Amino acid sequence: MSGDLWLVVGLGNPGPGYAGNRHNAGFMVLDELAGRAGARFKAHRARAEVVEGRLAGVRVVLAKPRSFMNESGGPVKGLRDFYKVPLERVVVVHDELDIPFGAVRLKVGGGDGGHNGLRSITKSLGSKEYPRVRFGVGRPPGRMDAAAFVLKDFAAVERRDLPLELDRAADAVEVLLTEGLEPAQNRFHAP
Repeated sequence: MSGDLWLVVGLGNPGPGYAGNRHNAGFMVLDELAGRAGARFKAHRARAEVVEGRLAGVRVVLAKPRSFMNESGGPVKGLRDFYKVPLERVVVVHDELDIPFGAVRLKVGGGDGGHNGLRSITKSLGSKEYPRVRFGVGRPPGRMDAAAFVLKDFAAVERRDLPLELDRAADAVEVLLTEGLEPAQNRFHAP
């Protein structure tokens, strides 16, 4: 089942206690994509929840690792091996401190910026050259620790706009899959 198949992985922490956290923005985008694919997540033996379907006519496996964020690499490698997806079609959707709330940025490769999920995936895949869709969560206020900030829920004012921003991030994933990185960057990297 390879061919033109894409693996789109959203990062987050499992369990209801983390569901609304900034760190779970990747899971939230994947939930939106699963809705578009008209399918529900099912357990997969690679320690992940998956949806197999189509997005904008493209065959995809949408996945949410069931491990904690800092151990995301194992499930991602397991899924990549199971579905035989090449590295350039393994898309990771994650929260990003270095861009403003709701902004979406796409890139291939680069460092992990202190993101433990990315660090784990890069280590497990043996490469950092995979596409990323980065969902901005903004910087922590004052001197708040970044790790504490990402484990807090979005603020009330952010939650008001969150559905719209998650929708845009899901659009960005679809454009990446159907048209490629550069067209997606041109469309979603607002000035």
